[in-house]
Amino acid sequence: MPRIPRKILYQEVADQLRGMIRSGELGPGDWVDEASLTSVLGISRTPLREALKVLVAEGLLRIESRRGCFVNELAPGDLESIFPLMALLEGRCAYEAALKARPSEWVHLEPLHVELQRFARAGDIDAYYRVNAKIHEAVQAMAANPWLSGVLDQLRGVLGLSRHHSLSLPGRIGESCVEHLAIFDALRARDAQKAEYLTREHLMHQLDALRLLIRQSDDALAQSLEAGTRIVERGVSSDV
Repeated sequence: MPRIPRKILYQEVADQLRGMIRSGELGPGDWVDEASLTSVLGISRTPLREALKVLVAEGLLRIESRRGCFVNELAPGDLESIFPLMALLEGRCAYEAALKARPSEWVHLEPLHVELQRFARAGDIDAYYRVNAKIHEAVQAMAANPWLSGVLDQLRGVLGLSRHHSLSLPGRIGESCVEHLAIFDALRARDAQKAEYLTREHLMHQLDALRLLIRQSDDALAQSLEAGTRIVERGVSSDV
């Protein structure tokens, strides 16, 4: 990791930390080791602590009394709160993009959808996710609304803290691709209302998939605990 020159302001330290959280180098629930970070980044405690305050305000970190700073973790209730808001904002992005986009911007967006279909057919979730993110960012850029972009960027960063990934649900990658292609058709047709509606539905379908994944994860954990309890009970019975 490159060392950050001392003359760089705390905002750039915050950017570096966001990247570490996005990449998983700092994962949900991890303790933020300030001493280690100052050494690795080549900075003093002052800009680091200012950067940590920024990320706390963004919801990426939390401070626990007498314990320090930790990377936040999203509970199912957080997803229920964030996704409907994301759906509204992403929908508005699609609406504005349909009205504002220049012909040259469609040229950039079309090959991304070709890649998206290829990765969906291959079932390559990681590659699909990367292209999917580029499409959402491109539509956001086409909307050319900096106020909207600022809020969306912050919420996307927070959603990156989720331990669950909607595309891991069987069949979801194909459904997601079909939804993206329909949104793209609406955008090219400059049908702003349809593009907005389809985008909002797309986000809410992601939430539906996450709900199912979380339920399956909870059921599997409950079954594992129940099996462990039975083993312990059998062991106690045999000792009596």
